[in-house]
Amino acid sequence: MEFKRKYKALWMVMKRECRRLVSRPLYVFAMVVFPAFCYVFFTTLMQSGLPTDMPVGIVDQDQTSTTRQLARTLDAFQQSKVAARYPTFNEAREAMQRGEIYGFYYIPEGTTADAQAQRRPTVSFYTNNTLLIAGSLLFKDMKTMSELASGAVTQATLLAKGATEQQAMDFLQPIVIDTHPLHNPWLNYSVYLNNTFAPGVLMLLIFMVTVFSIGVEIKERTARQWLRTGRNSIWISLAGKLLPHTAVFFLMGILYNAYLYGILHFPCESGIGPMLLATLCLVLASQGMGILMIGTLPTLRLGLSFASLWGVLSFSMCGLSFPLMGMHPTLQALANLFPLRHYFLIYVDQALNGYPMIYSWSNYVALLLFMLLPFLVAPRLKGALIYYKYVP
Repeated sequence: MEFKRKYKALWMVMKRECRRLVSRPLYVFAMVVFPAFCYVFFTTLMQSGLPTDMPVGIVDQDQTSTTRQLARTLDAFQQSKVAARYPTFNEAREAMQRGEIYGFYYIPEGTTADAQAQRRPTVSFYTNNTLLIAGSLLFKDMKTMSELASGAVTQATLLAKGATEQQAMDFLQPIVIDTHPLHNPWLNYSVYLNNTFAPGVLMLLIFMVTVFSIGVEIKERTARQWLRTGRNSIWISLAGKLLPHTAVFFLMGILYNAYLYGILHFPCESGIGPMLLATLCLVLASQGMGILMIGTLPTLRLGLSFASLWGVLSFSMCGLSFPLMGMHPTLQALANLFPLRHYFLIYVDQALNGYPMIYSWSNYVALLLFMLLPFLVAPRLKGALIYYKYVP
């Protein structure tokens, strides 16, 4: 009998929450419209995989056939496009500062003559690393082009001394490197980034919606009525409120998994099952984190500030934009406090590498611990629901 009463109370709270969800367009926008928009926006934004034809400049003060060939070689690279030629170093630098080019290649006067006389000429290239991806890719192109130019000069010198072409190539490249990138052979940034952007945006919205749905009860002074519907049990009340959220957010998680792996055919070596499980764990972990946020700071504006700050920091701390191993040891330890970090590691193990699920057991356990966070703040949250008076 007691079980039936609790089940009925849970059902009543769920019905009450469903009415609240459909009564506010904000919920529909934050839980359905905005996540779907972000999925499409980010994937179409990066649909080409890698940026191509990024503008670079040339400062050629030597003006010989050899240096003009260097410029043509740089322009032939996929990521680089010679957009302008400048007579002086300062003009190229000012153009890069204005954002007209992302980098420039500087060839001083006498480069060809010094190369032919084996006096080791020096060329320079400059990139704008404020734009990390553009700067890194152009640096790679310019460095490769410099090495090719050096090899061409050495090859010409060896041939002039009587070496055969095969002997010259054996000297220049005694070991031939055959490179095969694994799991993302196209070096597609969309594959790498969107598999974390999509769940990251969903996680951030779960933080915000969980905090808002509880905090607005305190603000509108409906918290006691919510508790009475749940037979004054904080656990029945929380479960009834958040179960409809869980269903909607998990459906949105299924949507991005189907979109990325089914429609866009992103690599998913272990199959869709482990990723759906990881998505469900992320949804529940994010809700647990949201309860902790509003339970710690039971004020709507403070709780939302906490949720937005923690959600935005997750994108940096998960190791997506900067490798975690390159961070300070303190930050490496703090990264474990972000659910997205553990989801990211599961994605790398399961979808990219195709390892058995047992290899990711520690990350699944970590997400489970996030689900248990409400036990730390449940008494405090119940007290806030009963006694706290919102002050505008």
